[in-house]
Amino acid sequence: MSGPGAGSAAPPGGGSSPAGAPVTLLIADDDEVTRSGLRTLLSAQPGITVVGEAADGVEAVEQVELLRPDVVLMDVRMPRRNGIEATRHLLAHPARPAGPPKVVMITTFENDGYVTAALGAGASGFVLKRLPVRQIAEAVRVVAAGEAILFPAALRRMVAARPLGSAEALPRAALTEREEEVLRLMATGLSNPEIGQSLTVSPETVKTHVGNVLAKLGAQNRTHAVVIAYESGLVVPGLTG
Repeated sequence: MSGPGAGSAAPPGGGSSPAGAPVTLLIADDDEVTRSGLRTLLSAQPGITVVGEAADGVEAVEQVELLRPDVVLMDVRMPRRNGIEATRHLLAHPARPAGPPKVVMITTFENDGYVTAALGAGASGFVLKRLPVRQIAEAVRVVAAGEAILFPAALRRMVAARPLGSAEALPRAALTEREEEVLRLMATGLSNPEIGQSLTVSPETVKTHVGNVLAKLGAQNRTHAVVIAYESGLVVPGLTG
C-alpha cells in the first residue's frame, strides 16, 4: 500500500490460510452498493476468495461464526453494532480453535478517533474506501499473513492528540538494546525482512525479537507496540521517516 508500511508480526492464534491457499474474506458494510462493488472487485484480485457479506455488525459476527473467514473487511459505521464493537467481540470470542479472524477496518472518513478505536479493539489494519482496490487487496493479504498495516502519520497525530495512557509500559518492560532497535524500526513501517537487513540478522531472529517486544509491552499487536514507542518518547514524531 502506498503511504502505510506493513510489518511482519502479530500475536499467535490468527486466522491465516495455509501457505499458497487463497485468503478467505468476509465483507461487512451497511451500504449494499459498496458491499457488492467491493465483493466484485476483490474477488478478481489474486489470492483472495470472498466467502460472504454482512450488512451490519451483528450479522458480521454471525457470518464469522458460520463461515470462519481468515479476514474480515469491516466498515466502521454500521447499524445495530458498529464495526469497532463487532471487532472487539470477534477478538474476545474466537469462533474457531485457530483463533479469531484478522480485521481490516475500512471507512470513508480519515478520522484519528477511528484509528484509535480500531487499535483498541484489536484490528490489524485500517484502510480508506477511496484507495485503489489493489491496495485494499494488499492490506487483506498482509494482515492474513500475520502482519499489520501501519499508518505512521496517523499514529503520530493520534498519540499527540489522544494518548492511550500506556506510556509507562516501555520503562517497565526492560527491553534489551536490540529489542529497542527493532521497535524503532517497526515504527518506520519496515517488514521483518527489511528490519533483518538493517540489523544484519535473519527474519526469523527479527520475528523472535518482535514477539518479545509485544510480550514485554503487553501490546495487543504490532501497531499498539508502535503507539507505546511514540508515547514513551523512544520514537520522536517526525523523525521516523
